Amino acid sequence: MSFSTLTCPSCGSEVKQYRNPFPTVDIIIELESGIVLIDRRNEPLGWALPGGFVDYGESLESAAVREAREETSLEISNLRLLGCYSDPARDERMHTISAVYIATGRGIPHAADDALNLAVFRLDSLPERLCFDHARILADYAATFANNHRLLPSG
Repeated sequence: MSFSTLTCPSCGSEVKQYRNPFPTVDIIIELESGIVLIDRRNEPLGWALPGGFVDYGESLESAAVREAREETSLEISNLRLLGCYSDPARDERMHTISAVYIATGRGIPHAADDALNLAVFRLDSLPERLCFDHARILADYAATFANNHRLLPSG
C-alpha cells in the first residue's frame, strides 16, 4: 500500500495519506449492427468504450448502467462481466482499475455527457486509435466470442 504523510493544520500531527487506484467501469454495448464507441469530449481524446468512475456508495453494475445511459442514451440489459483490467499504466491520468461489462443496448444511441460523438462499429472495422487499453479489451472480447458471435467478421 502506498502512502505519504501530511501534517494536520490544526494539531500538527502527521496523518497518513493513502493512495489507492480509482474504480471504473467500461461497457461493451452490443447492438444488432455492432458495438458502441464514444468519441471522448475530454482528455485523453479519441475513441473509447463508454464508461467512467464509480461513485461512492454505488455498485459496479449500477455504475455501468448509469454511465451507459449518460454517455450513449441507451438502456442496457443482460449485463455480464468480461473481466477486470488493472495495469497501472492503462490510464495516463491516474491508476484506475476497470470492471469491464458486456451488455445488450436498447434505444437509439445518442452522444451525451462526456461523449462528443458516438458510432457503432463491427469488430472488423474498429477505429485505429482507441483510448486507454480499450484495444486490448476489445481483442479479449473478440477472442472470447470468436466462434459464436454475430459482431465478428463472417467467413
